[in-house]
Amino acid sequence: MGLVIVVLVARFGGYDALADPVGWLLVLWGVRRLPDPTTLLVLAAAALVVACAVWFPATQQLLDDGDPSLRWAVNLPQVLFALVLCRHLAGIAGAAGDQRARAWLRTAVVLNAVLAVAPVLVFASSADELIASVYAAAAGVALLLIVLLFAYASRPWAPGS
Repeated sequence: MGLVIVVLVARFGGYDALADPVGWLLVLWGVRRLPDPTTLLVLAAAALVVACAVWFPATQQLLDDGDPSLRWAVNLPQVLFALVLCRHLAGIAGAAGDQRARAWLRTAVVLNAVLAVAPVLVFASSADELIASVYAAAAGVALLLIVLLFAYASRPWAPGS
């Protein structure tokens, strides 16, 4: 549920009512139940620190007015967390013999890896008209991850199921 809060935005007076730091705290709480969660905990904690810094309207305004690469840098911890989470869960699913879940989660790994580098390629090629497409793809990949997490939460191999 934490990633749902992170992904959704509900602005009131410049503040996000669905505060990303709250979402990342929930993610940290959930990730600790996974086997060998150290890397995921570190990445989620990094995303939490970034989310705390950018939650304020003044920081959001600076990002909106600044270079688009700053927005990419701010979102990178979230993308890296998603990539490592999918890789971790794909390994757990594969070890349990759930090859279909493993395949979907590995697909999400690849998509998150592409998202981590796509903005850099767009910025480097000065193809600014493509950045909206990259952000739309990022939203789609985040939605895919959330759907996969809810779909696999009740699987026997899922921690806490």
